[in-house]
Amino acid sequence: MFAPLTMADQYVSDELRSFILKRIDSVAQIEALLLIRSDPQSQWSAARLARRLYISEAEAAEALSRLCASELLTCTDEIYALDGVPEQNLALIEQLLEVYSRHLIPVTNLVHSKPRRIGSFADAFKFRKGS
Repeated sequence: MFAPLTMADQYVSDELRSFILKRIDSVAQIEALLLIRSDPQSQWSAARLARRLYISEAEAAEALSRLCASELLTCTDEIYALDGVPEQNLALIEQLLEVYSRHLIPVTNLVHSKPRRIGSFADAFKFRKGS
């Protein structure tokens, strides 16, 4: 028996789906890539990105850190850029941003369909001294 097609199946290629599932953890990461790509000559810090995305600086720093760990951004002296990102990753970023700009809902649904990392969930149940 075949699973029914989702809206994402219509618009997101298998290669892009795999890329999103492996390397993108949040819509904030996509938005960060979109902003940095839109103005690559600017100095993109976590604070500046947070202001532009209307998220906390901690959330922006987390998104940027994960993008760097996935080789989707580089970081030098807390300034984030696309310079130095492997060419194959740049091509997938371009594909992601193209599909995202036209099919926002299917892409965000795909991002949100990812299972949450177990460690983050388990951390919510840790007891802390003084609690």
